[in-house]
Order: sequence, then structure tokens, then C-alpha cells
Amino acid sequence: MKKVIQFGEQVEGYDIPVLNEREIRAAAGILFLVIFTSYLLIILTGDFVLAKYAVTLFFTDFLIRVFVSPRFSPALIIGRLIVRNQVPEYVGARQKKFAWIVGVILSFTMLVFMVIINSFSPITGIVCLLCMIFLFFESAFGICLACKVYAAVYKEKVRYCPGEMCDAKARQPIQKTSKVQLLIVLVFAGYIFLIAHLFNASFREKPYDMFGLFGPAKTASKSK
Repeated sequence: MKKVIQFGEQVEGYDIPVLNEREIRAAAGILFLVIFTSYLLIILTGDFVLAKYAVTLFFTDFLIRVFVSPRFSPALIIGRLIVRNQVPEYVGARQKKFAWIVGVILSFTMLVFMVIINSFSPITGIVCLLCMIFLFFESAFGICLACKVYAAVYKEKVRYCPGEMCDAKARQPIQKTSKVQLLIVLVFAGYIFLIAHLFNASFREKPYDMFGLFGPAKTASKSK
């Protein structure tokens, strides 16, 4: 029973329990997509139904991860199926548990206010935004923001981070950013502002239905 409900896996070559970062990122991407879609529905239509389902499922999934075992988390199982042909990337389980406890707290807060009390406020908006930020950084960049908080709280070195980012190492040449590359980014940002200034009115025009699939077809001249 202890082996069934243990947090993390014992893998040869690692002296502490670890988890597969690839399936964690896949699961984070799935949860982010659901929550982001729910957030858009609230903003655009005022419909909270999907958000209530998402909060309930989010809370349940994180409860299973923390208090039973990550191996029984539905989101992680789906993530495992998606990345099953990829080579595992192992990360320390301890800091992930701390991060998921933060997830339990945030999702429980949303559950109380949005589902049980059936209300919305700046509190639910901020908590929802925090959840999306955590999930986005995890899925897109492989950066666990709450794991960084873990190191600050417990004053101990975090082991086995994604991409070995916990270990202080000199960057390889392919990782270094030159001044020219930084200049390109700045020029591109200026390019974006220039486009917004010159073409904002044009971009705001609603596209016409070229083939008349959703109504009578219009020509470009008529749409103007």
C-alpha cells in the first residue's frame, strides 16, 4: 500500500523520488487550455458554466496528486499517454509536491467562491489569472514558478530541475544571446508599434464572407 500511494517514482540512477517532467508539462498544457477557454467564455459571453466544471475538476485532480499519488491523476495519465513515445525527463518529486499543494490551495479558493458560494469578484479573477500563469510557464517554458518558491521557503537546494536549471553551469554557445540578437528583438518590438500606428484602422475592419458561406457574399468594395 505504501508503494501504491507514494509520491514520486524510484528510478535507477536517482537517489530521491522523481517524476516525468514531460507528462507534467503535457498535463499542465491541457489544464491551461481548459481554464483559458473558460476565462474567455466568462469575458466574452458571461457564461460561468465551463469555469465551474473546470475548477471542480482542477481541484479534484490536484487532490489526487498530493494526497493519493501522481500516478492516479487523470490529467497526468492523459499527459503520459500523449508523450509516451518521448524519452522521460526526470525531476525531483519534492518540489513538485509543494507546487501542487499551492495548486490545491488556489483551486480550493476558486471552488469556494465560484462553485459553493456561486459568486465572482476580483479575488476569483486574480486567483484564476495566477493559475493560468503557473500552468503557462510550466507547459510552455518548463519553468515551475512555485518550485522556485519552495527553494526560498525551505532554504535547501532543489535537485533535478527541468533542463538542469538548478545547477549553476556556464551556458553553451547555442544558449547565449548576442547584442545583435537583442537589437533584433527591440527592432521587432518597434516594428509592432509601427504596424499598430499605421494599420490600426484597416485591421479593425471586419473581414467579408468571400464565398457567402455564412450569408450573402460581399465584395471587398461593398464591405467598406
